[in-house]
Amino acid sequence: MKRILLTTTSFQDTPGEHHRLLAETGCEIVTARGPLNEADTLALVGDIDAYICGDDAITRAVLEKARPRLKILSKYGIGVDKIDIKSATEFGIPVLFTPGVNHTTVAEHTFLLLLAVEKNLLFHTDSTRAGGWKRKTGHELFEKTIGIVGLGRIGKEVAIRARAFGMHPIGFGHYWDDAFAAQYGVQRAASPEEIYAVADYISLHTNLTPQTRHMINAASIAKMKPGAVILNCARGEIVHTPDLIAALQSGQLRGYGADVLDEEPPPPDYPLLKLPNVVITPHIGSRTFESVVRQATCAVKNLTLAMNGEKPIAQINPEVPVKKLA
Repeated sequence: MKRILLTTTSFQDTPGEHHRLLAETGCEIVTARGPLNEADTLALVGDIDAYICGDDAITRAVLEKARPRLKILSKYGIGVDKIDIKSATEFGIPVLFTPGVNHTTVAEHTFLLLLAVEKNLLFHTDSTRAGGWKRKTGHELFEKTIGIVGLGRIGKEVAIRARAFGMHPIGFGHYWDDAFAAQYGVQRAASPEEIYAVADYISLHTNLTPQTRHMINAASIAKMKPGAVILNCARGEIVHTPDLIAALQSGQLRGYGADVLDEEPPPPDYPLLKLPNVVITPHIGSRTFESVVRQATCAVKNLTLAMNGEKPIAQINPEVPVKKLA
């Protein structure tokens, strides 16, 4: 019997059609609670034929141990920076992913974080839960400028919601949709630095690449408006955490709202979690009943198509041929 490794907790914990589709493969399903580090992933591979992964560390060492039996990697989600794509391609392992399934809920989550920061939500809820009635003055979003770094599907949804709040969106992205920008009044920035200079809020929606790793650092923060707020629903490594902490402590940045960290889960003494002007959620921006079912269903359909030797919905390394599992 073929064996499929499944490590995404939201897939496992959320009811829906994806469970039936996975069972219909007729394969043995091996489950683990991800995201897994390299050592944990290494311990599980070697005798599996296909892998539905989340943000597990799938390094070259993992892929070397997994081959030659592992034939398919189906990513639940769109971020593949934890997967060694170069090695997977070298070893002839197709890497599938699920674009277009979580942009709505991540955009909503971005505004959850922004509103929580600007309305001092945690301070106020903590106060009332403790029997108090302490109050702080917050800020409106109306007529503020929001800079969106990365105007893909999620960035576009953020822009749409920003307009509903009466905000002024300015965007930077390598793939620019002129028709969309005109429809929603999104000003085009020639560089991230142009956004830094004018934005009250900077929302990160770019992929993690060698170019974007630590793009938010002391030098880039110095170019931002004093008191800017940064939102990160992309990847924690886009931000250089020590520089971010220093700017939040000095007041150079007024706040930070993020659904991602450079270390997940963080250790108990992770300094960013101790700051009063920071709101962190545990990488659940796409974890809604609606989005999970969309992502999981797409991940299983990708896997099933590839197992049958058919073209998947989306593949990161399309140069690798998909072969039917014997």
